[in-house]
Amino acid sequence: MALREMIIDESDDIESYSDQSLCLDKAKELLALIKLPTGLLPLKDMTEVGYNKTKGFVWMRMRSKIEHTFSEIGRRVLYDTEITAFVEDRRMRRLTGVKSKELMIWVPVNDIFIKEKDPEKITFANTTGLSRTFKVSAFQCEG
Repeated sequence: MALREMIIDESDDIESYSDQSLCLDKAKELLALIKLPTGLLPLKDMTEVGYNKTKGFVWMRMRSKIEHTFSEIGRRVLYDTEITAFVEDRRMRRLTGVKSKELMIWVPVNDIFIKEKDPEKITFANTTGLSRTFKVSAFQCEG
């Protein structure tokens, strides 16, 4: 059973969209709502976007994996067919489905956040304690 199914209750306030024309817009709206750059998840062919407002849980599904290069920082990122996270102001935690290429291996990204006292920097971390910090502008939506 997927994590998404385990944390949804009938009484929760949930928004879910499966209209492909709405999915990308709703994903960008969600990122803007939690004050993260709207180009952070450059996902194409999305089939579903959901947000459990009660628990702060989001999920996004795509038809296939997506590999994207953020040209401003020269980093390749792999997005799986399902991405899940718990969200709060300036943060995505317990993130699944996102990996970054470090040297020659794909490293899972488990936490993305912007510190309130340094809003020009965004940090990507994993459970081993490794992290990288970049300029927020590198992840703004292009267009």
